[in-house]
Order: sequence, then structure tokens, then C-alpha cells
Amino acid sequence: MSMAGNLRKVTGLRRVGGLRTVARLTRRRARVDLSHPARSPLGSAVVNCVAYEEGARVPAGRDLVETVERVRKADGGFVWLGLHEPTEVEFAGIAELFDLHPLAVEDAVDAHQRPKLERYGDTLFAVFKTVCYVEHTELTATSEVVNTGEIMVFVGRDFVVTVRHGRHGSLGPLREELEANPQQLTKGPAAVLHAIADHVVDDYLNVTASVQEDIDEVETAVFAADGARADPGHIYQLKRELLELKRAVVPLGRPIMDLATRPIRVIDPEIQAYFRDVSDHQLRAAEQIAAFDELLNSILQAHLAQVSVAQNEDMRKITAWAALIAVPTMVCGVYGMNFEHMPELHWKFGYPLAVAVIAVACFTLYRGFKRNGWL
Repeated sequence: MSMAGNLRKVTGLRRVGGLRTVARLTRRRARVDLSHPARSPLGSAVVNCVAYEEGARVPAGRDLVETVERVRKADGGFVWLGLHEPTEVEFAGIAELFDLHPLAVEDAVDAHQRPKLERYGDTLFAVFKTVCYVEHTELTATSEVVNTGEIMVFVGRDFVVTVRHGRHGSLGPLREELEANPQQLTKGPAAVLHAIADHVVDDYLNVTASVQEDIDEVETAVFAADGARADPGHIYQLKRELLELKRAVVPLGRPIMDLATRPIRVIDPEIQAYFRDVSDHQLRAAEQIAAFDELLNSILQAHLAQVSVAQNEDMRKITAWAALIAVPTMVCGVYGMNFEHMPELHWKFGYPLAVAVIAVACFTLYRGFKRNGWL
């Protein structure tokens, strides 16, 4: 019996009338698990729905409503419902079932939110920006280095609803890791929230390590022998991608700190110690990004200085050659004047003397420019 097939019908509860009736209308369509990126993304927005009691996975009911009722009667378990890019219609029934605030629902459906943490009564709403490093063989002025997505998490006393946007940030492996640690799952929905936060922040550190390799390549190219010929577009592209990474990492600092220090009803005090570790990792990632930004600024300034030096060297060479050409031009220009009384015009040694003067003057200038590094 397909749990996801039942969940698809929950989204139409207001039009059909009643969660239970709608959830049981059809169960024939196979579940599509988007938590594993290798599987087909075709199907409903529902990724998976799992119930847990005392840290162990338990069989789900015939539909979402029955599963939730069973967990609430057991008192101590919770339901983890995963969605991928749901529409407003698809999410409507789920929002009513778990009594989710309309403002939080709107944010979860529309996406494009900044990282934040909000409380609506007994429900906690958290937004995480996910990041992944885009592999590329060569950095260009248009290379995509960092790709971002979002994970919204609704946490209540007996439920966790995750809404994922983007084609990365899969939570399937994370779910399996948690199920392999029942002791952590006994701490309830807060354990899932911590695992998601830890997973997202660990990805930040992995991406910053990969970005550092790109920065090292650019730095090597700039300070190479022909560094003045390096493409500044690569540096600007890295700065743009770093800005996108910064928008994901830096704003998350305050929400993680709140989870680690402020008393929150749905967060087990034991879990707050784990959030302090996540906060430390987030701060490290933010500091690395700030350092990268400063380093790229220094690399860009160094490149511009190299370009300026190269242009000055070119101007000195041009000036030196212009001076060398000016000597014969001046001498020839003098003797090219059509005056009648010019003694040297009729002198037997006039031409050899003029050529000798030109040669000596040019050689003297050439030696002087060469000695001073102008040529």
C-alpha cells in the first residue's frame, strides 16, 4: 500500500471534504522517493512519510491522517513527512492537518527565503540554504561554482515536515543515518532538526574547501611570470559565486545560535549542546568565506598592479624607441631644409659625418636606455 499515493490526496482536502476521505481515494500510484537523487523525480511532491516511536521506525497507517493519529495516541513518537517543491494546492491539506501558520506555509511554497528561525505557537519554522559545489574542468568568466537550494523545516511536538527546493540537498541518506542511531531519534523531532542543520553546515565546509582550490588556481595564475595576462573575469566570477555562498552561510549564524542558547519548547535541552557544535562549524565556514573575500580582493589588486606595471614598461620601451628614432629624424630634417648657403652640402665629408653623428647618438642613447632597463 503506497503511503505517498495517499498523501497526494491529502492536498485536495478542502475541495473534496475531509482529510480522511480524500487521503483514501486512491492508492494505486507508486511512491516516488526524491530523497535519492538517482531515482526519477516524476510524481507528486511527497518524498516519503515515516513514523517513529521510541527511536525506531514503525509501520505507517493506511493514510497520513491515520498515521498521525496513531502516533499521537502512542504519545512519544513523531511523524517525518518529506516534500519536494510542493505547490500551494498540494501543501494545503498538510498545512491544515498539522496546523501550520499561513505565513510559514507561504514561505515554504514560494521558497527564495533567507535563512531564519521563527516560532508560531508550538511550531518551529526553520529555513536553511543548501549549497553544492559545481564541478568544472576549467574556471572561466561564466563558470558556475556554487549552486544553492533551500530546506524548510516545520517542527512540532510530534511531527517534522521538511520541504526541499532544488535538485541537491538530499535528505535520504540523512534519514538512514538517523535510523541507524535510535538513541538520537528518541530525543524527538528536535533530533531531526539538528541532523538537518548539521548536514547543511557540513556541506558549507565541503564547498568552502573546493572553492579554496579554485582561488589557489587563480592566485597561481596571477602571480605567474605572465600574470598580467591573466583574465580578471575569473576573479570577478569567483567573487560573484562567493557572494552567493555568503548569502547562504552568514545569515544562518543567528538562527543556529538561538537554537543553541535560547529555551525553545520543542527543542530538548540535550539537543541544544549539539546545536552549539553546529554553530561552531557555521562560524568557521563564515570566517573562511570572509577570508576568501579578502584574499580575492588582494589578488585582484595585485593583478591590477601587475597590469599597471606592464603598461608602464611598455610605455618606457615606446618612449626609448621614439627617442632613438628622433635623432636621425632631427639630423635628416636639418639637412632636408632648402637653404642656399649650407656649407656641409658641398663638403666632401659632409655625408659620412652626418651618418657618423646619427650612429654615435643612437648607440649612446641605446646603451643608456638598456642600462636603465627601458629596453
